Amino acid sequence: MRPVAVISDVHANMEALDAVLGELLGMEVYCLGDLVDYGAEPNEVIDTVRERGIKGLLGNHDSATLTGDIKLFNARAAMSSKWTARHLTDRSRKYLSGLPLELRIPFGDAEAYFTHGSPDDRLWEYVDPRTHSSLFEHYLGKLGVQVIGLGHTHVPYVWKEVAGTVFNPGSVGQPRDGDKRASYAILTFDGEEVRVEQRRVPYDYETTASKIRAAGLPESFAERLGSGT
Repeated sequence: MRPVAVISDVHANMEALDAVLGELLGMEVYCLGDLVDYGAEPNEVIDTVRERGIKGLLGNHDSATLTGDIKLFNARAAMSSKWTARHLTDRSRKYLSGLPLELRIPFGDAEAYFTHGSPDDRLWEYVDPRTHSSLFEHYLGKLGVQVIGLGHTHVPYVWKEVAGTVFNPGSVGQPRDGDKRASYAILTFDGEEVRVEQRRVPYDYETTASKIRAAGLPESFAERLGSGT
């Protein structure tokens, strides 16, 4: 079966998205949420995702932009969410409103489950192998799948045991693992077995940062792009 690509947490970063999609020409692509916030080009990102035919789902920042519910955000994130809500076009808002909270996708003999947070809290829970690995077999058994893809943390990882595979592709638009390059994953299926390859690609983060500053968004959103933290 042909490999598929999984991306997440683009966060309105057009330069990073262009760099990643430039490596994925002709591939089927899935997005695990958070197309908007932090960056200055939410509509451009949404238009690109739509035009590229990427299959996506709703992230917590996408949801907050639609609902205005920002009580779980810090002050800077809340400011960004309000800015994004003011700048979204009706077409972008309609697109986000149509995104599901989860996806179940058959890949040959295997089935994958994708969501933004966790299978228990699909929008908000942060899943890290250091705190959640004891739950991974439970997730896989409960869902009856061979692979689970999660976003939200902006940190890539792959956990693989006999029960199956749990992975995070990291963040396209705001990496937070100390590597400023955009992050994504390639999945290759062989029967019920899956191989996850984590990949990185450099992009013009300085241009992204200048757009964030010009938009009047918090300086920290621009600064962190150069450090990946």
